Amino acid sequence: MTDKDTQRDIWLFSRNIDLSVFLGSAVAALFLLAVGWQVGVLDDESPEWTWVTAILLIDVAHVWSTSFRVYFDTEEFKRRFWLYLLVPVFGYAVGVALYSEGELTFWRVLALVAVFHFVRQQYGWVALYRKRLGETESRTWWIDATAIYLATVYPLAFWMTSLPRNFNWFVENDFVQLPTLIETVLFPIYVLSLTTYFAKSAYLYFTRGFLNVGKDIVVATTAVCWYIGIVLFNSDYAFTVTNVIIHGVPYFALIYVYAKRRRETSGPVYRSLSSHWIIFLATLWALAYIEELLWSRGVWHERTWLFGSNWDLEKWKVWVVPLLAVPQLTHYILDGFIWRRRGNEGVNIAG
Repeated sequence: MTDKDTQRDIWLFSRNIDLSVFLGSAVAALFLLAVGWQVGVLDDESPEWTWVTAILLIDVAHVWSTSFRVYFDTEEFKRRFWLYLLVPVFGYAVGVALYSEGELTFWRVLALVAVFHFVRQQYGWVALYRKRLGETESRTWWIDATAIYLATVYPLAFWMTSLPRNFNWFVENDFVQLPTLIETVLFPIYVLSLTTYFAKSAYLYFTRGFLNVGKDIVVATTAVCWYIGIVLFNSDYAFTVTNVIIHGVPYFALIYVYAKRRRETSGPVYRSLSSHWIIFLATLWALAYIEELLWSRGVWHERTWLFGSNWDLEKWKVWVVPLLAVPQLTHYILDGFIWRRRGNEGVNIAG
């Protein structure tokens, strides 16, 4: 690390935005956990207000935010037309094939894809912060990568070796039971990896004056929230608030910052929808509401107070369920393409 590196802007977006979406989202999640403990919902299913705020307005809405990166941006959509067209088409076809083999088969595969996406997103933030401050040493990369991956993978291993739990990713039994030996072996590696990471950060600070505070916040908040939400508490409410908020809120910021940079060269509709963060979020919330209305009326038959009367689509579920899952599957898959440096030279989030 050089003196020039330590003097560069250390934030991905800005000091206020980074602290708000990475540290602030984790603080909000832990605050809501305390609220849940006080009102006595930790041992129950998530209350409706939690579902609306965390699932509808954050989780489902952040899935639709990919539209601002791809489908609302006509120039970008044309640039990789076949990729952006065929991912949802093939995703739907594969979904129908999986659902034809059994409902649980479909949900188990979708859960694995979702888990991979959640894990990779946390690594992605670490990689962006490393790039931002010019960290290129392979030795520190191994320490950082191991720490962020274990911060997510170990809680998942604990979950899958401790079934059944009082919460699921999508539906009951969407995870398969793994041997307890996996968790036993991973735990000391998990502790060692996080200890090594923060020892390395302290060493670099005290010996070179180097501090990548944003990256440290991502690793620390990921480790804390995933451990508390999955390992420490056996609670649907605890899992929901700790898992969803720190995942969705930073992604909103990423997409909105991108949309602001694309606004001047995009069409009038794109400029209008991204003209203010309230309009941006309102657009995503409207799309999320429509999707969940279709899920509720056609599949889950829940929350009639919010979505109205149900439809009898039982004999059409093999076609309907994979179709309704297309937005999230498309989001999971495309997220592995749209932020890579290779093939996205015009995207410059981290300096």
